[in-house]
Amino acid sequence: MKLGVLLPVLAGLAVGALLWPVAARAAGLDLPPTASQGLNLLYSGQSEKAMEEFRAMEAARPEHPLGYLLEAEARWWQIYCETCQIKWNMIDAWPQPRRAVDDSYLVLADKVTSLAEAQIANGDSAEMELYAGLGWLLRARLLALRNQRLATARAGVNARKRFLRCLELDPQMDDAYTGLGIYNYFVDTLSTMAKALRFFMGIPSGRKADGIRQLRIAMQQGVLTRATARFYLAKNLRTFDQDYNGSIEVMRPLVAEFPQNPSFQLILGDTEAKLNHKELAETSYRAAASIPVSDGACAERIRALVKQGLADLIEATRSDR
Repeated sequence: MKLGVLLPVLAGLAVGALLWPVAARAAGLDLPPTASQGLNLLYSGQSEKAMEEFRAMEAARPEHPLGYLLEAEARWWQIYCETCQIKWNMIDAWPQPRRAVDDSYLVLADKVTSLAEAQIANGDSAEMELYAGLGWLLRARLLALRNQRLATARAGVNARKRFLRCLELDPQMDDAYTGLGIYNYFVDTLSTMAKALRFFMGIPSGRKADGIRQLRIAMQQGVLTRATARFYLAKNLRTFDQDYNGSIEVMRPLVAEFPQNPSFQLILGDTEAKLNHKELAETSYRAAASIPVSDGACAERIRALVKQGLADLIEATRSDR
């Protein structure tokens, strides 16, 4: 598969999209209640209210990276939705030219990294290493979407270094496995030519089996990126392994938790369609279309994708006769 098709996977190293609040443990990341509240709003389709929560966090703690990271997460899912399309017979956000909104997003990503690294300079901690890594990955996923391959790779390598240090300081910081998991999956899925270029560029290798294992750890035990790990493991199993049953098994709990998220519904519907599960695919598509979306560009994109997806189901039914 071409490198251009693979780049969105590294975009999955994003924080993401998809953060899942859970109770804090004795070790690992302790997520503030306001962050959990904002994330629930975000993934329940109330992005504007979620943004208010995140900006309030920034105002209350301007030198802490978490509020800016969450705001970038909310902006990412707007970008993701607005740029989704059907390509290579799959619904996803595929590489596209730069857009005006990129600059403000990258400013947030850089702020997350710079604030975390400033605190690391004053005293290293697993939490700040995690945020620094996530800041680099905020940058990596957008650069991947813009097909900036070298810059994406550099950001991914910087993120990997931070995640490894995070786990060295606290082995129970399971959110770090999200970034490491998608990194390992990505580099092992590259074409032979791309792997040769990776070697000459000094980009560390990775194993897909390790990536899958790490993503499963993160989606089961993570605090901040639990849903991110689940979403991208499901999407990668669909896109690169054509393991549609496995992808659906991973994706369904996320849709059940956040049924008002149109992106989750679209990916699930697309995967059901790959198995010729027409009724299930149609249910997911229509669910996506019924969700109120305040972002006009995102709402328009969802309607277009649902229309095309339903048309493809009708055509498949005709072909089966």
